[in-house]
Amino acid sequence: MTELEEKYKKEFRAKLKEMFKLENDHQIPNLEKIIVNAGIGNEYKNNTAVVEEMVDTIATITGQKPVVTNAKVAISNFKLREGMPNGVMVTLRKDLMWNFIYKLVNVALPRVKDFRGVSRKAFDGRGNYSLGIKEHTIFPEIDTSKLQKIRSLQVVICTNTKNDEQSLGFLELLGMPFQKSNKAGQVLYK
Repeated sequence: MTELEEKYKKEFRAKLKEMFKLENDHQIPNLEKIIVNAGIGNEYKNNTAVVEEMVDTIATITGQKPVVTNAKVAISNFKLREGMPNGVMVTLRKDLMWNFIYKLVNVALPRVKDFRGVSRKAFDGRGNYSLGIKEHTIFPEIDTSKLQKIRSLQVVICTNTKNDEQSLGFLELLGMPFQKSNKAGQVLYK
């Protein structure tokens, strides 16, 4: 069990149950999975080694080997053929998921230049949160001297909650640095 997961089970569960006035322990917000995606785009036509590079990069960041996603249909306007690789993704669960969220919140996001918090509007209405990362170099495992190109990532944090309010409170307890806002709902910067 990771340090963050242990803290969640010992402290945060009781706080969340009291905060949202939940009667059943199964209603307490919890992480289900974290999905990390990276698109390849048109780069595959010029450089077929980009797939292996992205697989290695995502595996280094997450600790789990990603799956290469292929195009299901051909789209001529994008010069995309059926079966052509167009991205990599990995689904993290259990200890890898808790390690990744800890590393994202406490190590990677503080390394973002001019960071003012993540958006409060990136919830999907069902308690899941999507975060776009412009530069994958914020993760300390990446060796910048060997990079060919800086890439972007998408991180989707899936929770068992059914509304965004509970998910927001849960992620704030885990340490997610959201933008500050006043009572009128206007975003204030730190």
